[in-house]
Amino acid sequence: RSDEFTRVAAEVLAGNGISAHVFEGLRPTPELSFAIRRLGCQAGIVITASHNPKEYNGYKVYWGDGGQIVPPHDKGIITCVRAVDGLSAVKRAAADDPLIRTIGEEMDREYYAAIAGHRLDAGLRSEGSDLGIVYSPLHGTGTVSMAPALAACGFRNVEVLAGNGISAHVFEGLRPTPELSFAIRRLGCQAGIVITASHNPKEYNGYKVYWGDGGQIVPPHDKGIITCVRAVDGLSAVKRAAADDPLIRTIGEEMDREYYAAIAGHRLDAGLRSEGSDLGIVYSPLHGTGTVSMAPALAACGFRNVEVLAAQADPDGAFPTVESPNPEEASALKMALDRAEETGADLVLATDPDSDRVGAAVRDAEGRFRLLNGNEMASLLVHYVLRTKADSDGLEEGDFVARTIVTTRLISEIAEAFDVPVAETLTGFKWIASEILAREGHGQFLVGGEESYGYLVGDEVRDKDAIAAAAMIAEMAHVEWVKGRTLLDRLRDLHRHYGMFREALVSLKREGMAGADEIRAMMTGFREAPPAQLGGETVVEVRDHLTGWSGLPPSNVVQFLTASGALVTARPSGTEPKIKFYFSIRGDWEEGTAYDDAWRALGTRLVALGKDLGVEVSV
Repeated sequence: RSDEFTRVAAEVLAGNGISAHVFEGLRPTPELSFAIRRLGCQAGIVITASHNPKEYNGYKVYWGDGGQIVPPHDKGIITCVRAVDGLSAVKRAAADDPLIRTIGEEMDREYYAAIAGHRLDAGLRSEGSDLGIVYSPLHGTGTVSMAPALAACGFRNVEVLAGNGISAHVFEGLRPTPELSFAIRRLGCQAGIVITASHNPKEYNGYKVYWGDGGQIVPPHDKGIITCVRAVDGLSAVKRAAADDPLIRTIGEEMDREYYAAIAGHRLDAGLRSEGSDLGIVYSPLHGTGTVSMAPALAACGFRNVEVLAAQADPDGAFPTVESPNPEEASALKMALDRAEETGADLVLATDPDSDRVGAAVRDAEGRFRLLNGNEMASLLVHYVLRTKADSDGLEEGDFVARTIVTTRLISEIAEAFDVPVAETLTGFKWIASEILAREGHGQFLVGGEESYGYLVGDEVRDKDAIAAAAMIAEMAHVEWVKGRTLLDRLRDLHRHYGMFREALVSLKREGMAGADEIRAMMTGFREAPPAQLGGETVVEVRDHLTGWSGLPPSNVVQFLTASGALVTARPSGTEPKIKFYFSIRGDWEEGTAYDDAWRALGTRLVALGKDLGVEVSV
C-alpha cells in the first residue's frame, strides 16, 4: 500500500537524520518534482502506477533538480542499498518524529498557480472559459488535482444546481450511500445525487438519484427528470454558478456524528448499551466508502474489538483485490475470512463499495466460518427486532416490517406470529422506501430486507443501509456470543419454530443485443406457455406482474406457485445483462430428523425445480 510505504520510508529517512516532507494524500507525480524544487530537497520518491498494467506498479526516484535520477546517482543509490546489513541495520524513527513534516494544500496552490502562470491567451487570462470539458483520471491521482488546476487557469468548474438558484449541500469527502439518504432528510432537501460503484463490477459504476423522502426515485419522478433533461437545448442553455457560490455548502463531520448516533439509538440489548462488547470483528469495505464510516459507527454502538482489513481499506473503483466487490459472493470475503482465522475473530462483515449491502460470516459448531445469505440474515434481523421489542412491550399499533416479493417468506411467518403486518413490495429497496412514505402518519417501519443482502433498521434512512444493518448484525452476534452460541444457533431456532425455508438464486448472463432478445423471448415464453409442473409439483398459480399483481405497480416479473408451496420467480436484472431465477421452498424440521438431513432434502427439491426450467441450481 502506497500510504504504508510512504510512512515507513519517512520513518527510515528521519531515523538517519534526514528531513522527510510527506504529502498529506495522493498527488500527481509532477507535483512531487515541483515540491522537490520548491522545498530545496535533495531527492524525492513517489509510488506510482504510471501508464502500465497494474502488474508493473512501482516507484520512481527523483534528484534535487526535480528530474528522475540518471547516472551516476542510480548506481550510487544501489551501492548504498547493497551495503545495508539486513533490515536489522535499518534505523527507523517514530511516526511523530519532528524531522517528518507534512506537505499540505499550500503546495497544491503554488503548483496550480505555476501552471496558470503559463497561460498565453489573453482572453482566457482575463475572462476565463466555459468550454465544456469531460475529464477522466483513470482511477489515478489526477482525481485530486486536475479540476482545481483547470479552475486556476480559468476553466470554470461550476455548479449547475447553484446556477439555477438551488442550494447544493456537498459532502466534504467519500460517504456511504445511506448517509446521503439520511442527510437529505436531516437537511430537508428536495433531492440527492450520489456517484456510486455499488456491488457490480466496475463496468457498471454510475450514480443514483434520491427524492426528498430519502428514497431512490420512483415513478413519476424518474420520467419527470428525464423529460426535463431532454428539454434542455444543449450545453449552452445550462446555467452555471462559480465554484465558490454561497449556495454551495459543505456537509462536514457533524452529519457523520448525527448518522452514527441514529444508528446507536437502535440498539436493543441492555448489556451492549451499558457495557459495550469485546466480540472480535473483522470488517472489509471492499475498496469502498465503508472505510470511512463502519469503524466509527460500530464504535458508537460499543464495539471495541473491530479490525478494518487493511488490504481492502483503500477506496479504489478498480477493486484490485476482487473480481467483483459483491458481498453476496463468497470470493469477495476470502481475504477477510483468512484474516479472521488468523486473529480468532468470531464475526466477519463486508460491505459493497457504496455500503448499502452487507455480507456476514460466523463460526459453526466446529469453529469453521459459514456465510449467511441475504434471506437468512433478513429473517434473523426481523425476528431479533420483533422478539426483543415484544419482550419489552415495545411493539405498537401500526408497526410493520417489509420484504420484497423475491425475499424469503420466513419473514412473513415470523411477523404473523407477532401480529405485525408485512409490506410486500417489488424488487428494489426504493419500493420499500415508497411503502414507508405511504404509511407515514399511521404506521411505523421497524425493520426489513431483501434477499440481495440489503437491510434497513428504523426509518431515518430510506434505502438499504449496510452500516446500520452491520451494527444490528454485530449486536445479534454479541447477544449469542455471550451465551456461547452463534447466529447459526439462532437460525436453527427459527427453523424449528417457524418452519425451514430454503432459497436459491441463479443468474444467467446474456450480453449484447442478442442477449437482450433472448431474455425477452424467455419472459414471453413464461407468459404465453407457463409450465404446468415444476420439480414434479403442479403449478397452481401464475403471477404476471407486468399487468400488476395484488395492487403492486407493473413490473417485468413472472412467478409460479406450486401446490406444495414452492415459489419460483423469473426477473430480468435492472442493472446488468442478466435474467434472474429465484427459488423458494418450505419444509418442516421433524422431530428425530437431523437438521442437515432436512436441509439437504430441501436442496434436492430446489435442484428439481430448476431442472424443469432448464436452470442448474447449486445447493
